[in-house]
Amino acid sequence: MEGTNPIIGRKEECDLLLSALRTPRPELIAVFGRRRIGKTFLIRNLYKEHVLMEWSGIHRGTLGDQLKAFHEAFKKKRKNAPLPTDWMDAFALLAKHISEQRSRKKKVIFIDEFPWLDSRRSRFLSAFSHFWNSFASTRNDLVVVICGSAASYMIDNVINDKGGLHNRITQRIHLRPFDLHETELLLRQNKVKLTRYDILQLYMAMGGVPYYLQMVEPGESVAQAIDRLCFDRNGFLRGEFNNVFASLFDQSQNHDAIVRALSKVRKGLTRTQVLAKSKLASGGTLTRTLNELEQSGFIEHYSPYKGSKDPLYRLTDEYALFYLKYIEGTRPAKRGVWAKLNGTPTHKAWAGFTFETICMKHVDHIKEGLKISGIRSVEGSWTGKGSVDGTQVDLLIDRDDNVINLCEMKFSSTPFTIDKKYAAELAKKVHAFTSATRTRKSVFVTFITTYGTERNAYRDQVIQNELTMDALFAEL
Repeated sequence: MEGTNPIIGRKEECDLLLSALRTPRPELIAVFGRRRIGKTFLIRNLYKEHVLMEWSGIHRGTLGDQLKAFHEAFKKKRKNAPLPTDWMDAFALLAKHISEQRSRKKKVIFIDEFPWLDSRRSRFLSAFSHFWNSFASTRNDLVVVICGSAASYMIDNVINDKGGLHNRITQRIHLRPFDLHETELLLRQNKVKLTRYDILQLYMAMGGVPYYLQMVEPGESVAQAIDRLCFDRNGFLRGEFNNVFASLFDQSQNHDAIVRALSKVRKGLTRTQVLAKSKLASGGTLTRTLNELEQSGFIEHYSPYKGSKDPLYRLTDEYALFYLKYIEGTRPAKRGVWAKLNGTPTHKAWAGFTFETICMKHVDHIKEGLKISGIRSVEGSWTGKGSVDGTQVDLLIDRDDNVINLCEMKFSSTPFTIDKKYAAELAKKVHAFTSATRTRKSVFVTFITTYGTERNAYRDQVIQNELTMDALFAEL
């Protein structure tokens, strides 16, 4: 693999990027994903030997600031280069520099934080479009990579652009957080030796964001790492929440309002409920904000199974959930905070919900563990209509081989025990589901737990399939 620093995971993305170096045509690649997710690291390390020019946008920088940043980067290639007067001038300088290269090998132009360069009245996007259409697209030796954390900008103004960049993107990469397998590999590479149960707890607090995971130090327990990063006065994750939203979204107060509304409801909210609880204006603002949050990976929407057609929006970013639950509003403390919270009723409720969310993100791992990955299926959630006790299935897998898996997800520090009362609740849930949906398929109660379930008579009555957290750590 290209580059000197080992790249964890990202196999599909690496294959795509490396193939762009071998194609006999110019490539325009758009890479997007939330801040700290590793976009810059991936491009720099994979393309290290091929980058001819790289520069980055400045958050909230003026046109003059952005041009100076370009100039400083360009002077490393051409010492006496003049300061460009505008972006048309800047791209003309870049085109001239490319044309004077003798090598016929693929050259990479890497533009980082592309949306920030498009400052007000800068005409950056039109200048870049002209550069691509009139020059770069005629060169079979060019790969132009544009990266952006503002996913909504990248999708609306680049990938789905109706103007000069319409249908010009040759490849698009949405870089997502690490799954549990990749998280384990990264920690292992950094000499952080933790059990999978401990890694799962770290993941619950900070998700699969590589930049956050890199901050965990060898020899630290989970409690020590969380105390240092989240509750210490200078803890990095103590102030990260506001920084993330301010840098991603122009009107971040709208995004903040929706995230806060979703954080208070375990099972998610419909669009109408989001509107009521966030107190945002109905119409385009709400639609745009929901789309931007989803494209940036903070929320997801789930289509109910054979019920209401209104999708449920759910906050799925682990760090945002953890911050709003535990960090915000607390006073800084040196040590012992997380150990005191661990095991309390509120902690157990939070851990159970977060584990459910992680399982839903790892549904492909669950299918692999059940040996049904080759069977076409539809995943969803179900809530009994008019049910007095609020019967709900958070995850079901409706398979083409005449089986439906009703998944029960339980986080526990020991093997989970199914007692008489819970066994009756499960039987009632299965009956409510089969009656309401009128399914003719076999319904298998499937347990996904940390350490499995305690073997007893009640367990054998209700469980058809069982997976432990090890299935979530599998390499796909």
